Amino acid sequence: MSNIQGKDGIYRSPRPSISLPHHPNFSMLPFLFRNLSSISNSPALIDADSAQTLTFSNLKTHVSRLSCALLGLNISKNDAVLILSPNSIRFPIAFFAVVAVGARAIPSNPLYTADEISKQIRGSNPKLIITVHELYDRVKPFNLPCILLNQSTSSNPMLHSYSELIRSTPTTSLPAVMQSDAAAILYSSGTTGASKGAVLTHKNFMASALMMTSDQEANKESRNVFLCFLPMCHIFGLSALVYAQLQRGNAVVVMVRYEMTAMLRAIEQYKVTHLFIVPPVVLDLSKKQEKVKEYDVSTLREVLSGAAPLGKEIMEACSNIFPQAVVNQGYGMTETTGVVSLENRRMFSSHPGSVGPLAPSVEAQIVDSDTMKRLSPFQKGEIWIKGPLVMKGYLNNHKATAEIVDEDEWLHTGDVGYFDDEGRLYLVDRVKDLIKYKGYQVAPSELEELLLTHPEIVDAAVIGLDDAEAGEIPIAYVLRSSMSSLTTQQVQQFIAKQVAPFKRLRRVVFTREIPRSPIGKILRKVLRQQAVVAKL
Repeated sequence: MSNIQGKDGIYRSPRPSISLPHHPNFSMLPFLFRNLSSISNSPALIDADSAQTLTFSNLKTHVSRLSCALLGLNISKNDAVLILSPNSIRFPIAFFAVVAVGARAIPSNPLYTADEISKQIRGSNPKLIITVHELYDRVKPFNLPCILLNQSTSSNPMLHSYSELIRSTPTTSLPAVMQSDAAAILYSSGTTGASKGAVLTHKNFMASALMMTSDQEANKESRNVFLCFLPMCHIFGLSALVYAQLQRGNAVVVMVRYEMTAMLRAIEQYKVTHLFIVPPVVLDLSKKQEKVKEYDVSTLREVLSGAAPLGKEIMEACSNIFPQAVVNQGYGMTETTGVVSLENRRMFSSHPGSVGPLAPSVEAQIVDSDTMKRLSPFQKGEIWIKGPLVMKGYLNNHKATAEIVDEDEWLHTGDVGYFDDEGRLYLVDRVKDLIKYKGYQVAPSELEELLLTHPEIVDAAVIGLDDAEAGEIPIAYVLRSSMSSLTTQQVQQFIAKQVAPFKRLRRVVFTREIPRSPIGKILRKVLRQQAVVAKL
């Protein structure tokens, strides 16, 4: 690769540009099944535990039947449908059926508490919920009709069985769906903390899919087998893994969640070729390398890490664990439909710490936040991104959208980074203060708001503290009221009852003062320095 920064100061991808279908109503579902005639009997989705397999023909049939069932339940174009479910081979069917009728899928994290789900429901106003029996109690209070993915029958008129719905033969024609229509709303903390719904279009998903698989096409690879234990409610699992790989004709082996032995068994049993991971998985494997040797993982050709950068030592550990595979890194965010840059050590020269060159059709610039000038290679600044993968905006939040996407359609990522002179991107820091715990986003402001509802807490601040296993852990600095005898354990329990496990406070520090700027902004940098000095 040569220096790919143009005279205009904009970095461009060294990869050939992608080509999206020209017809505006050639949307996600026609695109997904465009090559069905040549892959109809090939496996599409495989349940890792039961080995139940859906071919691409099966997948299309199930999606068509569920789509028509949704129309029968009065789901119309632009309606919202919440999907609250762990990974399963029925999750993609539900997602595809929703977008097929022109509705908006709202994937929700099954780890969320009822309060967190309530916030999403209030923000997105879904007309229907697709969930599983085990999670129904969390959504029951909202009195919305539900489809249960794992229940065969139901006498409750508000509950519908997935199995019953897909028995009928499709009879209703689907509405016209455009590439510009919204396909999904994924909630992200964005770059400013508070949870916001990123509106992603059919075009966004299609573009991201072509970008994620462009190197496979360039190398004329045969059909590959991907293992998916990353949550499908997350953009990495949903877009980069499930939709992107299925549209190419690759098989996706589905695990409910990560468990090392089950993962290794699945790689061996299904001859997995590609593994998408997050740093905590690599750390877990590196501590138990002898266990890996008990399984035949020789079919594995690529390991791709996303969600958080891998350090040099972790990269080397992963290469030692899977010596026959190339270990690559990628960078993306919910607002870019999961992809910005992709490393490929077989195609491009690599360098420790890099997240690779830009994906096809992506443009970027590094901008000085003070002067707003574009910066040259090796100069650090905020990463701005432009391309067909950038979201439409935040749901019902024009102010937040305008803060992150400017008039020229540049997305201001809030991440600090730089390019080297060969077009490789490096991440340095975040402009904002999001905490990434095992790949999950944790907004300090959300936890701070909850802490301040405690009657014995006067002030509070939350920061991320570097952690070898989790990447970062949330810790809280708390100012108690004068007569309080509140303990660290009580503070942790107070938060744990209200949030998903990955958002829980790992440490609590009592302090006499929360450092703030003259205008009242929390000085997190000061707190981070205090944490380092105190060796927390």
